[in-house]
Amino acid sequence: MPFGQFIVKVHGRCNLACRYCYLYEGPDRTWRDRPAAAAPAVLDRAAERIAEHATAHRLSGAALVLHGGEPLLAGVDRLTALCDRVRDLVPAGCTVHATVQTNATLLTDARVAALARHGIRVGISLDGGLAAHNTRRTDRAGRPSWSAASRGTRLLADRYPGAYAGILTVVDPRSDPVETYESLLALRPPALDLLLPHGNWTNPPPGLPVAGTTPTGPGSGRPTPYGDWLTTVFDRWWRAGRRETRVRLFEECLALLLGLPAATESLGLHPVNAVVVETDGTIEQVDSLKSAYDTAAATGLDIFRHTFDDALRHPGVAARQAGAAALADACRACPLLNVCGGGHYAHRYHAAHGFTNPSVYCADLERLVRHIAGRLSEATAGEHR
Repeated sequence: MPFGQFIVKVHGRCNLACRYCYLYEGPDRTWRDRPAAAAPAVLDRAAERIAEHATAHRLSGAALVLHGGEPLLAGVDRLTALCDRVRDLVPAGCTVHATVQTNATLLTDARVAALARHGIRVGISLDGGLAAHNTRRTDRAGRPSWSAASRGTRLLADRYPGAYAGILTVVDPRSDPVETYESLLALRPPALDLLLPHGNWTNPPPGLPVAGTTPTGPGSGRPTPYGDWLTTVFDRWWRAGRRETRVRLFEECLALLLGLPAATESLGLHPVNAVVVETDGTIEQVDSLKSAYDTAAATGLDIFRHTFDDALRHPGVAARQAGAAALADACRACPLLNVCGGGHYAHRYHAAHGFTNPSVYCADLERLVRHIAGRLSEATAGEHR
């Protein structure tokens, strides 16, 4: 499958120092040796490579994600110029869907207006919709970021709703699930992405005592703090009587349960179609792999000497496009295979066994999928009474 999502690191540093950041606080150190900002030559070549790939594979659409670090540190002019360049170069009939993913602290009226004029939507990363939820999102001096982030988010919601892509939140099972969800609703996001923290069997996420254990599959019987949190939010979302916002994880799970196609890294067997261009022009696999070990996302390729088709042939990318064939035996034998899909690739890692393991969140995913299946069954049974 050709790439359809192109993540360009326009700036490789961040103005925040979130204490749990898997990118800057995790095992990967490759960012330290790269330039802080992508040079114009890198961005020009990235645009050419994207257009080349779109032409070769006759893509009808391409997602351009302007990423970091904090991409707004590169300056809005550089972001808009890259987006315009990609749109100029792709073939007729290929629509470029551009998004910038930001912590919202640098959003101003002038910046958002410029992004909106150039058709760039804004996605925001927050831990919740209250100051208390964001205490670990501080700047390098330890000062809280909530005041600036909430101001930027409300500016987007109030004045530029058409440019508002949504909010990304990492699940914290120590927080109150309903309070967190409703606090995010107050920021009026058109969509929510609820993500599991990037942990694995060697470096487990908070609340999962699995370090040093052999990976276990379905039916392990272990506690499911993340599954419990997500099912509570699902019930609040499901029973609202109207769709207050889209929650991608829930909608993708429902689609897969109904036998419909769905595309997410967290669920299903859909092949990965995302590729990353770093600030120095190197081509990498998705950032989440950096939570496993140093250089885990490396391919040895760069946009000056290699095409994105070369990246498609990389063994790591091929493994992530192999579907069930790349999964552990326990996953292939699981009745939830087509919905769970083995979970997020990065969450399967074990230092002694590589990535051919069930997800470290296997029990949590089983809890969530079976719960959503039960709610769906209740709803469809009611329709046929």
